[in-house]
Amino acid sequence: MSEEEVKNQEAEAPAAAAEGKAAEETQTKRPTAAQLLGEDLAPVKARKAKGSKNITQGVVHVKATFNNTIVSVTDLSGNVISQGSAGGAGFKGSRKSTAYAGTVVAQEAVRSAMSHGLKEAEVRIQGPGAGRESAVRAVQSCGVTVTCIKDVTPVPHNGCRPRKRRRV
Repeated sequence: MSEEEVKNQEAEAPAAAAEGKAAEETQTKRPTAAQLLGEDLAPVKARKAKGSKNITQGVVHVKATFNNTIVSVTDLSGNVISQGSAGGAGFKGSRKSTAYAGTVVAQEAVRSAMSHGLKEAEVRIQGPGAGRESAVRAVQSCGVTVTCIKDVTPVPHNGCRPRKRRRV
């Protein structure tokens, strides 16, 4: 070995030892998995809104089209408590009609309705879009008790004459 190689090895030895000590210190300061999971398992609490309406039962209307997903939460007489749409949640273009967008929109609308006291809801689904089932799952995961799920998609019974066929 030449003198330069010996000097390089001597210079690298303290640097490697310092890196090892730094790695040990970061490992000891990190929380364990049990500590991390214990913090996340607390139930999500919704704060009361300023002009809280104290509505415990309501209806969640999900309109899932091919281009968008719109969720409205109303009381039993039809007055809107909260609403949300995929465009309002920040989705643009073709992402508005995805199942994930339906989940995000439903969670957003139901959480703001829970701040008004919503505890149980009936879900009414309309339309053929991709956000149908995911929106219902999101309502259940927020902690609202779903009493019934209805499909209220309008179906024609050969009433009025349809539009001319689309040529593609």
